Amino acid sequence: MFIDMHVHPDFYQPISEDETTLEFRHESLNIHLNGIAPLEHIYNQMNCAGLDQLCLLGSDYSSSQGRPVVSNEEVALLVEQSQGKFIGFAGVDPYREDASEALINAFETLKLRGLKLNLSKLKLFPMDERLVPLYEICLKYNKPIIFHSGISLEHDTEMKFSKPLEFEPVAQKYPDLRICLAHFGWPWVQDTAAMMLKYRNVYTDTALLYFDSAMEFYRRVFTHDLALTWIDRSLRHQIMFGSNNPRFEQIRMAKAIGELGLRASTLELIMSQNALVFLGEKEALAW
Repeated sequence: MFIDMHVHPDFYQPISEDETTLEFRHESLNIHLNGIAPLEHIYNQMNCAGLDQLCLLGSDYSSSQGRPVVSNEEVALLVEQSQGKFIGFAGVDPYREDASEALINAFETLKLRGLKLNLSKLKLFPMDERLVPLYEICLKYNKPIIFHSGISLEHDTEMKFSKPLEFEPVAQKYPDLRICLAHFGWPWVQDTAAMMLKYRNVYTDTALLYFDSAMEFYRRVFTHDLALTWIDRSLRHQIMFGSNNPRFEQIRMAKAIGELGLRASTLELIMSQNALVFLGEKEALAW
């Protein structure tokens, strides 16, 4: 089993049939060369990368953009059509008056598996009072949260809201809430490592690739900015594979992770087991 826990489905054909929506998403993600992708093409990409499942992330900044970028209903539709290949996460704008109701509906009716939030886009610090009700709903339903962390390449974003250490009050106040600081919090990767070392409810993903090739960038981050032994010995239970597709290509990132020199047991954790624990599908292995 190999799971990609960080995928944006903005250009998938079943939810991207009209040019207005496509252009809106190009502008929102600041990705301009991607065309509409039929699901058959997505499945072929998965096969080439050896992936079994993709976690699709909804995104809702309707208070500033007038509509969700990818609605929860659209994510649920893709999950339904995928015959088990997709996992769906909700996006909820906390500025919405019905934010709590929207998240409950995403969990109860649409059967989505967690929540994705980009606080750099929302311009909220992690313990803002608008976010607390969403955290409590996730706790009640035993659903995890993926937070954007680190640099954001989208328009109208501010990195100060997504620095890894800003999430410490959330990890501390809600020890039973599983949270992922996506993109390894790059460029603050050591801060992300410190958060995981201190809080076992904090996870990260490998969806970081901002310079060079996947192999060159991963070698820089995981053998220079961090030590590979940190991953192999101490942080191995809290890292999930993520690609940030379509911004980055899954096949190159999957290949690079496999060639870093990690132990086979560590790779198994990163490729699937940690994601299953994060999703609440299985108990954590002994550390």
